[in-house]
Order: sequence, then structure tokens, then C-alpha cells
Amino acid sequence: MFNSTTLEVAIGLAFCYASVALIVSSINEGLASLLKLRSNLLLEGVKSLLNDPNFEGLALKLYNHGLVGHSDQGNAKTEQDLKNKPSYIDPTHFAVALIDNIQTIPGDFVQLGQDIDAMQDPQLKKLLQGIYGRASGSLDNVHVELAAWFNASMDRLSGKYKRRSQLYCFIIALVIAALFNVDSFYLFKTLWQHPAIAAGIGVADHPTEISWQEFMSLPVGWPSGTFSIISGIQILGWLVTASATLFGAPFWFDFLQKFVSLRGAGNKPGA
Repeated sequence: MFNSTTLEVAIGLAFCYASVALIVSSINEGLASLLKLRSNLLLEGVKSLLNDPNFEGLALKLYNHGLVGHSDQGNAKTEQDLKNKPSYIDPTHFAVALIDNIQTIPGDFVQLGQDIDAMQDPQLKKLLQGIYGRASGSLDNVHVELAAWFNASMDRLSGKYKRRSQLYCFIIALVIAALFNVDSFYLFKTLWQHPAIAAGIGVADHPTEISWQEFMSLPVGWPSGTFSIISGIQILGWLVTASATLFGAPFWFDFLQKFVSLRGAGNKPGA
């Protein structure tokens, strides 16, 4: 059974990490939206997928198709002409738009095979020939397999975005830890010596409702609001804080709920 001091330290640490993680998440989402990171990465992924690095072939035609670039006018000549790049493309829409831009006679399965054979890109042509050969004469089967191919590619792209986002979140968290002097070692030491500091921390109904006043009541911040001499152990404490926040606010919020509930339940009889 956890003793009172251990519980209060765990609650204080979890609350601190949840608060920082929430701030980091908000900043990261704001930057991603402002810089259009998702839509830009998606565009790069489609260009790579269709072997169109200069955005002057199939990728350009795809983004001009109404199912993909429905927010634009469909007359882009260059990448700079795209004003509202999508952040997500439905795999089925990708498949239909791609076939629409390859076939010369809509709905003619035989002609589609000839159009694929006439493609200049040997890698893409071989891929589409394989899909066409397995389609059993059905254009719908072509769409289904193309959608599956695109979906698998987007899964890899999503993994790349998550890794990049994790790096950004770590950098943001480290900056916040330094600005507010959120030193995990000092926080742990102070909470262990003075567990009453975390005694008033409760748990909100939702992670976004975490109290800023409660966060600042923890042993964080710079003495008298000024920067002091920074030590190596302090920097290491910031790194620990930044690393811990990568688990995300929901993780720490759930962790916090469990320990607050345990604190409220008290010790079992005879414990």
C-alpha cells in the first residue's frame, strides 16, 4: 500500500507532467495548423508515391481533380497555385481520381489497360499493370486495390508525421521546462519533503480543465521570477520533464485520476 507521502509525490508529478503536456499539445497543434504541416507532408507523400517530384504530372492532375482538390478551382499549374491543400485524402477518392486521370475513355476497362501500357513511368506502369491484371475485368476491383495501396502508403506517411511531431513536442516541452524551470528532480525532492504542497490537487472532468493556478502552486518557476545560475542537474531535470510529457496529457490525466481516487479511498482496514 502506498503511504501518504508517496501518493502526494505521484499526484504532484503526474499533475505537473499533464499540465506541461497539455500546453505542448496546444502549441504543437497551433504550429501544425499555422504552418500547414499535415497538408505539406501529404503533398510530398503523393508526389513521391506517383514519382512526380516536380509536381507536373500525375500528382498535379490528381490535386486538380474535384474529389481531391475540391477546395481549389482545379486549374493549378504549379505547387504554388494550390491555395487550399487537403490535409487528408480519402483512399477511394484517390483511386477514382487517379484512374480518371489515366483513362482516355471513362468506364472502358479494355481501353484502361491500353492507357496503362502507354504510361512513361516504368515503375508506376508495372504497378498498375499488376493491379489491372488482378482486377478480373472489374473497374471497381482496380479502385479497391489502388485504395489499399494508397492507404498502406499513408500509414507509413502517418508514422513519419508522428515521429516528426514527437520531435517537435520534445523541443517545445524542453523550452517550456526551461522557461518555467520545471525541474523534475527539484520537484520530486520538494514534494517528498513537503507532500502537503500537492494535497490540494484534485482532478478535473477533462484534461483541458487542468488548473493553471494549481500548476503554479507546485515548486516550479524561477526564484522571484528571475533566472538564476543553471546547473547540469537542473538541465537534466528539464530533459526528464520534456521526456515525460511525450506520453501525452491523456496518459498523465488517467494516471492522476487513479492516484487521486486511491488517495480518496484511504488505507484499507488493518493496513
